[in-house]
Amino acid sequence: MNKPVAVDVDVAAPVTTPDLALPETTAPAPPPAGPAYVVLGGISFSHFLNDTMQSLIPSVYPILKANYALDFGQIGLITLAFQFTASLLQPVVGHMTDKKAQPFSLAIGMGSTFFGLLLLSVAHSYTVILIAAAMIGLGSAVFHPESARIARLASGGRYGMAQSVFQVGGNVGTALGPVLAALIVVPFGQGSIGWFSSIAFVAIIVLWRIGLWYKPQVAAKKKMVVKAHPDAPGRRRVMVALVVLVALLFSKQLYMSSLSSYYTFYLIEKFQVSTQTAQMFLFIFLAATAAGVFFGGPLGDRFGRRYVIWFSILGTLPFTLALPYVGLTGSAVLTVFIGFILASATPAIIVFAQELMPHRFGMISGLFFGFAFGIGGLGAAALGEVADLRGIDFVYQVCSFLPALGLLAVLLPKMPRHAH
Repeated sequence: MNKPVAVDVDVAAPVTTPDLALPETTAPAPPPAGPAYVVLGGISFSHFLNDTMQSLIPSVYPILKANYALDFGQIGLITLAFQFTASLLQPVVGHMTDKKAQPFSLAIGMGSTFFGLLLLSVAHSYTVILIAAAMIGLGSAVFHPESARIARLASGGRYGMAQSVFQVGGNVGTALGPVLAALIVVPFGQGSIGWFSSIAFVAIIVLWRIGLWYKPQVAAKKKMVVKAHPDAPGRRRVMVALVVLVALLFSKQLYMSSLSSYYTFYLIEKFQVSTQTAQMFLFIFLAATAAGVFFGGPLGDRFGRRYVIWFSILGTLPFTLALPYVGLTGSAVLTVFIGFILASATPAIIVFAQELMPHRFGMISGLFFGFAFGIGGLGAAALGEVADLRGIDFVYQVCSFLPALGLLAVLLPKMPRHAH
């Protein structure tokens, strides 16, 4: 780890996990290592490529809706097929890699995304579209738990920073997807989605190289018993805190899903803009979320994760409440604030959860990347049904109150002080 840094009382003390334990030796311990920036950069770049491809799914919704006469409920089910696959499998993948790390599983999982994109490009029925979306979700399920572990291993003790670097790659990729859809998929049609499989091929090569770095790290480790800090919260408080964190991430992700899945339709219906213009507005929102993720982790390392969670969830509320009642320019401005503030919570929530149960790192990472995000997909499907019944404008009026669930953060425990 890096040189000790004084932190706030609610910043969790780093705990040696079984995956990070060094082999026993009688020789003096080596000096702390700093972050492995090349590895962090590689895993962030892979996350960028992964989420660029994944973000094509909501970006091409207007095309699929027009080509196959889909309603909003069917659009929501496509989101559900993608996110539910990831939700179902990510905790399972994380649990398996807690028992035995799989250095090359990331490259293999990316193959599912590769074939999912090719299938989506040639799909001529709604059922095939759902299968393609599920295959891309499967790639996400394999990617996230183990890549989060690699990011932590390469962090040098700066866990929030590493989580932000890892996640910002994904957010930048998510933001770039609508732009690529506007520039490539809209002019050239559904078949052009297959061109993006070349991105998946590049990601497979990068992840295979990262696997080569990771493999000797795994071989050098020897499992140790995790000793709880004497001031750490008890089992019951840990369980309550995990439920609260899942609820907070759910409220955040459901609102984010409402924007990423339906924001283009909202702008087209309310302001009569073109599909390409609406996708550019979506890019502005997603770029703001990438910036929020980038700053959220380091701020959590410096000031404490509970404070970042409080600010990022409740700080969004005034802007979400105003969004349904402003014009086109006001919508663009408000979504910048919403995306930046709300997204800053993600690294803090995930690292907080990891520190609550360091002996189940992969499972916790899979649970929060998969289950909580999958619940957001289920909510997106429900919002599609509501949009069909009451209109898309009504959806944003209801969703504007979601950040109020951030009040649950009062139930989060204070974590023990960093012991130098």
